[in-house]
Amino acid sequence: MSKKVHPLLENMKQLVGYIASTFGNNCEVVLHDINEPQGSVIAIANGHVTGRDVGSPMTERGLKAIRNEEYNKNLISYKTITHDGRTLKSSTLFIKDEKGEVVGCLCINMDISEFVVAKNVIDDLARTLDDGKHKEEETYSNNINEILYSVVNKVLDKLGKPVAYLNKEDKVKVVKELDDKGTFLIKGAVDYVAEVLCVSRYTIYNYLDEIRENK
Repeated sequence: MSKKVHPLLENMKQLVGYIASTFGNNCEVVLHDINEPQGSVIAIANGHVTGRDVGSPMTERGLKAIRNEEYNKNLISYKTITHDGRTLKSSTLFIKDEKGEVVGCLCINMDISEFVVAKNVIDDLARTLDDGKHKEEETYSNNINEILYSVVNKVLDKLGKPVAYLNKEDKVKVVKELDDKGTFLIKGAVDYVAEVLCVSRYTIYNYLDEIRENK
């Protein structure tokens, strides 16, 4: 004799296969009757994900939720681990009747083990020696002038002032940082920086002499 199931849960059985078909073979969908915790599973699709079938018991997390009546908030996207070490992304929706009493829950367990492995591979490939430190944006170009323009613009942007508002101290600071970056190794850099800073090329040379004397 089959046990009596709440009509609300009976009507939801059809959702189980529908959801599983939508998300594929790695998505297990389970419908639980919480009144029968020792055999709570009344419908399941893709049971191979956790190795369960109809008649399987409530999980440890489910039993805890029932025991403590943790029904006020659905459990969304929490991590679970299968007995064979696979990682699942799980969500639990508590199903309430017209009186507001919980009669069951709908659980979705997505096996994301392959994604975790892929993420670790991608993270490893994307890791650089200066991870966690200052990240320097690089400029790649076949034209040396483009690199010159880019470096000068970055230094000026970092200073955060329009050129018209730069005093001598600011301009010396700009020239020093450009010198530290090797900018003046580029042919024509002195003339370009002088034009940008609205000073003569001789002023740039004076700044450079002053900077290098103080090193």
